[in-house]
Amino acid sequence: MKASERTDVRYGGRSLQGVQVSASRRSGTTDELGPDEPEQPERDGADLLAALLDGMDAALCAFDADGVVTHWNREAERILGWSAAEAVGRQGFAGWAVRSADAGEVEDRLLSAMRAPGRQVHEFALLTKDGGRVLVRTQSAAVRGADGRPAGVYCAFSEVHAQIDLERSIALSEALLEDASWGVVLVDADLRPAVVNAHAARALGAGRTSVLGRPLGDLLVQGVEDLENALTHVLAEGAPPGPAELWVGLRTPEGERRRCWRSGFVRLASPLAEEPVPLGVGWLFQDITEAKQAEQEAALLRFRANQLHRAARAAAECEDPAEAAVVHLDFALAGFADHALIDRLAGGAVDTDAAVPVRLVRVAATPSGAPGPSLPSGTAGMPVRYGEGHPAVSCVERAGSVRASAGAREVPPEKVRDWAMARQWPADTVHGLCAVLRSRGRTLGVVTFLRGAGRSAFERPDAVYAEDVAVRIASALDLAGAVEKR
Repeated sequence: MKASERTDVRYGGRSLQGVQVSASRRSGTTDELGPDEPEQPERDGADLLAALLDGMDAALCAFDADGVVTHWNREAERILGWSAAEAVGRQGFAGWAVRSADAGEVEDRLLSAMRAPGRQVHEFALLTKDGGRVLVRTQSAAVRGADGRPAGVYCAFSEVHAQIDLERSIALSEALLEDASWGVVLVDADLRPAVVNAHAARALGAGRTSVLGRPLGDLLVQGVEDLENALTHVLAEGAPPGPAELWVGLRTPEGERRRCWRSGFVRLASPLAEEPVPLGVGWLFQDITEAKQAEQEAALLRFRANQLHRAARAAAECEDPAEAAVVHLDFALAGFADHALIDRLAGGAVDTDAAVPVRLVRVAATPSGAPGPSLPSGTAGMPVRYGEGHPAVSCVERAGSVRASAGAREVPPEKVRDWAMARQWPADTVHGLCAVLRSRGRTLGVVTFLRGAGRSAFERPDAVYAEDVAVRIASALDLAGAVEKR
């Protein structure tokens, strides 16, 4: 019987007519269509079978109980070059798809699936039509007839390298979503987490299932807009050329915690669609907060050290030591504070242990309105009306730095303004830092740095920097006093 002839093969009591691309043969089971039997349903079934076989991504062939090829789809033709018309009806693979020396072993291994439960997996080399060799991995299983007995074998095969690539892709996906040392979140097209690995769940401070389907705004306090913009861009334009550093705020039992995540994004598209259909975005991130903070601190230290160096050089060119003190103040303001004041003790310097009332006279101050250089005070030596417990007064009494803050986040703006005015500071002041001016074992006064609502509160590293500036200002003022006494 030729491969192009059409026969009927019965499986499970139903017959499917053979077609050109996937012809079928079963000896002793052919039926002849009678004049009263409708032909169209059988043809529809055959067309459906042919479409299913030819639409498979894997190569598929089938053998009857005698080892004769009964089915051969387009993927098998693509891999080996043999068409269905050339393959169907042949006895095994010997002499055409397998070397004669290997044919017996290959046939035994394939047909053994009829006697074994489940699927059998084998690897062996097949021959292409042009004489080349292809290493394939096969999965074979028995095909049973209406009586339940093995009636043949179907065999699905693919090139080994393609199978290995698939297995690697699956293994990589599973490893990323289970054991990766960085966060992996699959975000759907609605910008909601669909899959979260264990590392990402810990970083978000929630369980792996509790974050699924929730808006990102429920998970992050800050940085949501930046993250959503990045995800939207990836969905529309594709992955960015490099990783992005995103600062986010997380809710914790101790309060808000800021973290910096170095994030990479990839667009996920369905491999089954003719045109790319976005399934969402793969978001991979790593916490670099400590490294980023260390980098920022190092850059800040370099900048401040450079400012101190520049201030010293500029002050060395001033003929008036009092002018040199103001130069140090102006250089210190850059990137550090919004306003600054220099107050000197009335009557000159005092010893550390001297128990005298603290009365401070304004020497210089930055403009409280528009920014500009510090200006000498025009108070004609009148003491500043600092009340008891004022940070500048406490600074002199303690001979150490004092920090003060109005707590801008919790306090209404009106109370913040009243707090600043009560301390004789500009109305927009929110944070203050006072550093004592000491030279030759004596206290000369206080330098005060002030920040507005747009800046954070002063911290310990800021106090250290302010003390360095205070030492230079105190030396200049001490020299100015010595010059005046000549």
